[in-house]
Amino acid sequence: MTDTSEDLTIGQVATRTGLSIDTLRFYEREGILANPVRRNRAGRRVYAEHDIAWLDMCVILRGSGMPIPAIRHYTELARAGDGTERERLAILREHRSRITAQIDQLHRCLDLIGYKVGVYEDYLAETEPETESDAEAEVEADDQVR
Repeated sequence: MTDTSEDLTIGQVATRTGLSIDTLRFYEREGILANPVRRNRAGRRVYAEHDIAWLDMCVILRGSGMPIPAIRHYTELARAGDGTERERLAILREHRSRITAQIDQLHRCLDLIGYKVGVYEDYLAETEPETESDAEAEVEADDQVR
């Protein structure tokens, strides 16, 4: 195999994807790269732009909580090519449903936390005596309005 100007080293791929070199090697071992990693004449791993695009997608799937085995299965289906589109779509739809449920749960959490913040702010505003610096800030604010 000849080296080409399009070949990227594992370090360059790590920089571009934000993954560590160890993670890239782990992904290779786990079989979640769309194509087998090529080697140059010196036996070093070389990657291409399409590998970066695939890794970017894997990073997003992993970051959104998709387990490694599910990413591996999706990768295997993608490698198999035509005829696996329905199964790939089902995997992505299921994952989208999980993410949507997580977002809904986070919104409920945020609503509760926002409510509790308001309760404590109101309580403290009613019970804490106004400090001198608070009074000075209020006077300054009134002066700026005038």
